Amino acid sequence: MGESVYDNRWYILAAVMFGSMLAPIDGSVVNIAMPTLSNYFKVDMLVVSWVSMAYLLTVSSLVMTFGRLGDIYGYKRIYQYGLLLFTLASLGCSLSSGIYMLIALRVVQALGACMLLAMAPAIITYVFPSNERGKALGFNGMSVAVGLAIGPSLGGFLISTLGWPAIFYINIPIGLIAFLWGRAIIPENFEKKDERFDLVGAGLAFLMLFSLLLYINQGGNIGWLSYDGIILISLFVVSLMFFIYIESKIKEPMLDISLFKIRSFTAGTIGALLNFSGQYIMTFLTPFYLSWRGLSPAEAGMVMSTFPLFMLFMSPLSGTLSDRFGSRLLSALGAFISAAALFLMSTLSAGTSRIYIMVILAMFGIGNGIFQSPNNSSVMGSVPKQRLGIASSFLATMRNSGMVMGVALGSAVFSYMNQYFLSTLNLPGNMLSSLAFIYAIRTSYVTGAMLDIACTIISLLKDKNS
Repeated sequence: MGESVYDNRWYILAAVMFGSMLAPIDGSVVNIAMPTLSNYFKVDMLVVSWVSMAYLLTVSSLVMTFGRLGDIYGYKRIYQYGLLLFTLASLGCSLSSGIYMLIALRVVQALGACMLLAMAPAIITYVFPSNERGKALGFNGMSVAVGLAIGPSLGGFLISTLGWPAIFYINIPIGLIAFLWGRAIIPENFEKKDERFDLVGAGLAFLMLFSLLLYINQGGNIGWLSYDGIILISLFVVSLMFFIYIESKIKEPMLDISLFKIRSFTAGTIGALLNFSGQYIMTFLTPFYLSWRGLSPAEAGMVMSTFPLFMLFMSPLSGTLSDRFGSRLLSALGAFISAAALFLMSTLSAGTSRIYIMVILAMFGIGNGIFQSPNNSSVMGSVPKQRLGIASSFLATMRNSGMVMGVALGSAVFSYMNQYFLSTLNLPGNMLSSLAFIYAIRTSYVTGAMLDIACTIISLLKDKNS
């Protein structure tokens, strides 16, 4: 695979990193604003949860579509459209007069995020040589960690001083600067191609992913084997079968099925799914544990920030190491450290010290930082340059699917085990509820650890020279 090397590639990376902060900042500040939005619009948490869920489902279902469009029409063009759409939708969100208007505009905002998530790694891989790719992707991962780290505290400050619309104001200057900066410095890669966009494949991919993720996310509420649940899972199975059949037959598929013959691509994308599932079991359940321990939201936020802060520092370092020593063993090591951290979380009790919890979260951040940059580099480096967009977007799809699966699996295991222990332990009331809670959350952490153990094994299946 020939390489295009740009003398100003580090300036290009800086521009992409600036834009890459938008989605993680937005996601983390919106989560902090949920109770405020519920009170302001006078709706319950089930309704207001769609402010976040509509965004996540849209991104997960459509990011592959925009990855393929980038391969056909150029990465810079799609990336710039994404910045503009995300920024304008953020302005619209801040002016929303009702909850359903806000949810609709979050879907529009998610379309912009799809373009950013799909194109950022593709642009970086396009402009950097292979011996610097891991380092560059690591720095981009660092910008994502910065967004995740500053989002909660920034969101709390903006809401308390300026009100909930301010959480969307912050996207406007960042988006405009990123748009102008990117327009000036990111190179065009568009070459007139005879390839046509696979509209049928895109539609089937949307149906397949949307039905699966909605089933995973809402199965506990609607009933896994209820009529609605069976309709969703049947829609997933049918659309998956048609998708595989059509993509394997047509000349210009949306997702080139032959990519799955590349071991590093297949192992890396499955590894991302497993790793993010384990990560979101940790990040979803731990705030509940901290709240159960009596920590205030501010105190819990400070404890939780340990994870992204250590990930922030580890991402560029692991990316640099992967350029020198390869990605296979590093990504396996990172997943193993993450699994060990989750196993340690399963030892928590009512009296565990705050420092000990922060040490485990730091360890978890180190493990995820070691895993993600080398894994991203091995996936992106394994595919032909004309497939960078779809490879990047499929990797993003697997990451987002892992997030949804982690939250759903973590909550399902916790709820089931909590009920189990409540019904089987013969203890007084307060002691029973406390012990059932801690046993259930321990079991959930072990579940996350097993996912990262599986990720470790799969990472070792990559090509040895990846």
